[in-house]
Amino acid sequence: MSMDVSNVDSLLSQMRSAMAAAQGQPLQAPAATGGANFADMLKSSLDSVNQAQHQAEDMQKAFVLGDDKVSLSDTMIAMQKANISFQTTVQVRNKVVAAYNDIMNMPV
Repeated sequence: MSMDVSNVDSLLSQMRSAMAAAQGQPLQAPAATGGANFADMLKSSLDSVNQAQHQAEDMQKAFVLGDDKVSLSDTMIAMQKANISFQTTVQVRNKVVAAYNDIMNMPV
């Protein structure tokens, strides 16, 4: 789940405009970065986590069924990659929810 600088700038711009709106300041148009928006970036990240989990599950099934092309070490590595990507997604979700709660609890 790597983020490039333009995606980070776009996210920061969106957060600043949300904070300005919460504080009652006039909204400024977000700077055009030419990159994907946050929703697209989030969807692609979730799709890659889902794909990693399906790939690990398929490798696990193939190994259990005795496929000679799938080794135990490759299966375990794929399962760990899927687990790490899922745990990272959960932690990002927790941070986003905490940030949302902080913004909502700001005095107006």
